Amino acid sequence: MLFSSWWFRLGAALSLTMSITSQLPAGARSDESGYRQPPEPIASILDAPPPPAISVSPDRTRLLYLERRGLPTIAELAAPELGLAGVRINPRANAPSRVSTFIDYAVRPLIGGPDTPLIRPQRDPDDPPGTDHRILSAQWAPDGRRILLAILEDHGVSLRLFDLESGRERRLIGPRLNAVFGAEFDFLPDGSGFVALLVPEDRSPAPERPSTPTGPIIQQTGDKPAPGRTYQDLLKDPFDEILFEYYFTSQLVFGDFEGHLTPLGPPGLFTSVEPSPNSQYLLVERLHRPFSYLVPAGRFPTCVEVWNRRGELVKQVADLPLRETIPVSFDAVAEGPRGVTWREDAEATLVWAEALDGGDPEVPAEKRDRVRVWSAPFEGEPTTLIDLEYRRAGLLWCRGDLAIVTEDWFKTRRNRTWILAPDHPDIPPRVLFDRSSEDRYNDPGRLVATLRPDGRRLLMTSTDGRFAYLNNPSGATPEGSRPFLDRLDLQTGQTERLWRNQGDCFEQVVAILDPEATQVLISRESPLEPTNYHLLTLADGQTTRLTDFPDPAPQLAGIKPELIRYTRDDGVELNAKLYLPPGYDKSQGPLPFLLWAYPREFKSAAAAGQVSGSPHVFVRPSGDSPLFLLTQGYGLLDGPAMPIIGEGDEEPNDRYIEQLVASAKAAVDKLVELGVADRDRIAIGGHSYGAFMTANLLAHSDLFRAGIARSGAYNRTLTPFGFQAEERTFWQARDVYIQMSPFTYADRIKVPLLLIHGQADNNPGTFPLQTERFYAAIKGTGGHARLVLLPAESHGYRARESVGHVLWEMIDWLDRHVKPTRSPNAATSQAREETSSSEP
Repeated sequence: MLFSSWWFRLGAALSLTMSITSQLPAGARSDESGYRQPPEPIASILDAPPPPAISVSPDRTRLLYLERRGLPTIAELAAPELGLAGVRINPRANAPSRVSTFIDYAVRPLIGGPDTPLIRPQRDPDDPPGTDHRILSAQWAPDGRRILLAILEDHGVSLRLFDLESGRERRLIGPRLNAVFGAEFDFLPDGSGFVALLVPEDRSPAPERPSTPTGPIIQQTGDKPAPGRTYQDLLKDPFDEILFEYYFTSQLVFGDFEGHLTPLGPPGLFTSVEPSPNSQYLLVERLHRPFSYLVPAGRFPTCVEVWNRRGELVKQVADLPLRETIPVSFDAVAEGPRGVTWREDAEATLVWAEALDGGDPEVPAEKRDRVRVWSAPFEGEPTTLIDLEYRRAGLLWCRGDLAIVTEDWFKTRRNRTWILAPDHPDIPPRVLFDRSSEDRYNDPGRLVATLRPDGRRLLMTSTDGRFAYLNNPSGATPEGSRPFLDRLDLQTGQTERLWRNQGDCFEQVVAILDPEATQVLISRESPLEPTNYHLLTLADGQTTRLTDFPDPAPQLAGIKPELIRYTRDDGVELNAKLYLPPGYDKSQGPLPFLLWAYPREFKSAAAAGQVSGSPHVFVRPSGDSPLFLLTQGYGLLDGPAMPIIGEGDEEPNDRYIEQLVASAKAAVDKLVELGVADRDRIAIGGHSYGAFMTANLLAHSDLFRAGIARSGAYNRTLTPFGFQAEERTFWQARDVYIQMSPFTYADRIKVPLLLIHGQADNNPGTFPLQTERFYAAIKGTGGHARLVLLPAESHGYRARESVGHVLWEMIDWLDRHVKPTRSPNAATSQAREETSSSEP
């Protein structure tokens, strides 16, 4: 398991409150307080239990049901939280904060119909009555006989074992798992036990911040540029460093299934522990000082080591320095071994990538990455497996004469897949696929892997080893998604179609159940049927239904997306999903409409025009989805394509405003042409980069009567080292940054704009300050805006109270400014005239 980071914002902001009423524009209500709730049926749908998640056992004989919980309360979100080195944690539990949990679980055999009884665990008799099961994660043993579960408790994370033969659940470790990096345990492949990261047994109480400063905070530039994206929750002072070491230090232990624990080595800042396939070694990654105030923990100095089963150092693979100077380009990487892991088809062989260009994509180089391998006992020099023209993107192992290596290059959107024989260096690698990563219509799918009983995750092949399988869960076509499963001849590279989704339902292959792919597990849904799971026999097409999950929101039965296509003025083909309220007929006249969108960057117009999504899916809104507006008499154009294209040497954002307005105009014209929308009653909205888009469209067009912008960034000079897919810095593309910033043109926004932001936003670049200052700019230049700051909420909104309030705000805003059939007010008309006459 490799280290992964979350970029969060320090929880001190959770206690902040702000009086919105004192800043409301003239005419707004001043008696508002507390959370408001949306009208029915929205409130009831928000409170309905969501369907469970499922997981297939490695031996493909059982299903694990994980029952999801509903939306958490605002009290849960407002619990103590610390943001340290780019990671947000719950300090009471030494676990991630704001994490979703499951409330219960059960297992059923992968045979029989939906009435097959579920196997529910016999609880540990030592559990107090009414013990709350908040499941952070669940992991199958490779042989499928056991499940380990991390359980979030009030003051820690415990580890429990569910034995499927006895049907009993037992606690193996009390609330001592250190789950701050999310890598708290892993099975040993040989089935002898597991490894886990625990809070050190003798850890003292948490240190308290001194009331008196001990000195100034000093940072010093080095001899190399150190650009960085706008990370949040970074370390800020020496005491933050102390807290980081306190909460993130773990003791590595080996445990057996009787609950006996053996400490391995000294405590450390472990980010990853991965057993070798033969279970004789541990690949350990740990952080060490000096820490940084500029980058998150994933770039701190890192020791990569091999230990034996006794916790003794066998070999240091690398000691990587602090990585502050990596260029901001998406193709840039750090120097030294990268992505060190085990070769899954060997006993104990390490594999990693190393940059041949210093990690800088601006350096000319024929080859960019070298993939290296090193076998136990790790003596002599590592050997080269393959040199790549792009960056290594993935590895999939099978046997000594078969492995898969993928490489890609973001700048050109190229992706290449190789077949090679790792134990036969005299056999040259063969190209399997060489394609554009943007080209969804010609995507061959993903090669299917399987977890074997010995714990090795390998390429799934037919019994004779001749064929592998390609699963494409999207299967994009001009008519919408049609997922498929192909059989790949590994010698010739030719494919044979085994199955493809057909008809008026949407199906995807979830798992292949045998080496010859005679049976598969599929999910099936339709506009009238919620997602359920079926066994499909490919030879005759016969299916057996396994689950019978009900409709979570029957109040919205009948909602069906219509895939519409239209063309931009420059000839680029666009598409979107059109939703109309249940029971609506065109004879009732055109509707007030909301366009909810998110721009995407492309290197080719052909790729930008490709259709995504399916008209055959089961649609039910959840969370703060704009689909809820269908219950209030609005039409919705969901995901209208807003492609920003830069072909050849041109960068997409060089013509951002021009292309954005053209795409929006094409969508509005299409809705009016269809007769479903009133041109004078259309709003635009979006979240995050969609909020940025919304503000720009209101500043540079007269297409919309109002806008809704949630959790956006509006001043690109505050994200000077890149944003979204923009790799150039502010100083390399000064005019682009300024012209793309709607803050620059806040004086042109005269139609009503609703601004919503979480006060504890964790997303790089979208600080709440962005929305606060943008609101102040609109207010100061005479515009009409409303600012809503959500206490304790991050980039996405989770609390039941917050989600309900956001939906109430959206509905109330549109009811007041878009739904009325009167002509737009004078301010709106004036704004349209001013915007039309002052386009850049």
